[in-house]
Amino acid sequence: MARPSPWPDKVIALLRTGNPAAAIAQIKVAPGVRELRALEKALAAAQLSGKWANVDTAITESLQALSAPRLHRSP
Repeated sequence: MARPSPWPDKVIALLRTGNPAAAIAQIKVAPGVRELRALEKALAAAQLSGKWANVDTAITESLQALSAPRLHRSP
Protein backbone atom coordinates (compact mmCIF):
# COMPACT_ATOMS: atom_id res chain seq x y z
CA MET A 1 0.00 0.00 0.00
CA ALA A 2 1.26 3.46 -0.88
CA ARG A 3 2.46 5.83 1.76
CA PRO A 4 0.19 8.88 2.26
CA SER A 5 1.41 12.08 0.67
CA PRO A 6 2.47 14.95 2.96
CA TRP A 7 1.07 17.45 0.44
CA PRO A 8 -2.46 17.80 1.95
CA ASP A 9 -0.99 18.52 5.39
CA LYS A 10 1.18 21.27 3.92
CA VAL A 11 -1.81 22.92 2.24
CA ILE A 12 -3.82 22.76 5.46
CA ALA A 13 -0.89 24.34 7.31
CA LEU A 14 -0.97 27.23 4.82
CA LEU A 15 -4.68 27.69 5.46
CA ARG A 16 -4.28 27.59 9.23
CA THR A 17 -1.61 30.28 9.09
CA GLY A 18 -4.03 32.53 7.22
CA ASN A 19 -2.58 32.31 3.75
CA PRO A 20 -5.37 31.03 1.47
CA ALA A 21 -3.74 32.60 -1.61
CA ALA A 22 -0.68 30.37 -1.21
CA ALA A 23 -2.92 27.36 -0.59
CA ILE A 24 -4.84 28.06 -3.79
CA ALA A 25 -1.57 28.35 -5.71
CA GLN A 26 -0.55 24.93 -4.38
CA ILE A 27 -3.94 23.45 -5.21
CA LYS A 28 -3.65 24.64 -8.82
CA VAL A 29 -0.39 22.72 -9.20
CA ALA A 30 -1.55 19.66 -7.25
CA PRO A 31 0.38 16.46 -7.96
CA GLY A 32 -2.74 14.47 -8.78
CA VAL A 33 -6.35 13.61 -8.10
CA ARG A 34 -5.40 11.33 -5.20
CA GLU A 35 -3.79 14.22 -3.32
CA LEU A 36 -6.76 16.51 -3.98
CA ARG A 37 -9.17 13.89 -2.65
CA ALA A 38 -6.95 13.49 0.42
CA LEU A 39 -7.02 17.27 0.89
CA GLU A 40 -10.83 17.26 0.74
CA LYS A 41 -10.96 14.54 3.41
CA ALA A 42 -8.40 16.31 5.59
CA LEU A 43 -10.32 19.60 5.38
CA ALA A 44 -13.52 17.83 6.38
CA ALA A 45 -11.77 16.07 9.27
CA ALA A 46 -10.31 19.37 10.51
CA GLN A 47 -13.74 21.01 10.15
CA LEU A 48 -12.29 23.58 7.77
CA SER A 49 -14.37 22.59 4.77
CA GLY A 50 -16.48 25.51 3.57
CA LYS A 51 -14.54 28.14 5.51
CA TRP A 52 -12.90 29.52 2.36
CA ALA A 53 -15.20 29.50 -0.68
CA ASN A 54 -12.37 30.30 -3.09
CA VAL A 55 -10.32 27.35 -1.78
CA ASP A 56 -13.26 24.99 -2.28
CA THR A 57 -13.72 26.36 -5.81
CA ALA A 58 -10.02 25.85 -6.58
CA ILE A 59 -10.20 22.24 -5.38
CA THR A 60 -13.27 21.54 -7.51
CA GLU A 61 -11.74 23.14 -10.61
CA SER A 62 -8.45 21.30 -10.17
CA LEU A 63 -10.26 17.98 -9.74
CA GLN A 64 -12.19 18.59 -12.94
CA ALA A 65 -9.06 19.59 -14.84
CA LEU A 66 -7.02 16.63 -13.65
CA SER A 67 -9.87 14.17 -14.20
CA ALA A 68 -10.28 15.12 -17.85
CA PRO A 69 -8.31 12.65 -19.99
CA ARG A 70 -7.13 15.30 -22.43
CA LEU A 71 -5.54 17.38 -19.67
CA HIS A 72 -3.55 14.57 -18.07
CA ARG A 73 -0.21 15.66 -16.65
CA SER A 74 2.73 13.42 -17.11
CA PRO A 75 4.48 12.35 -13.90
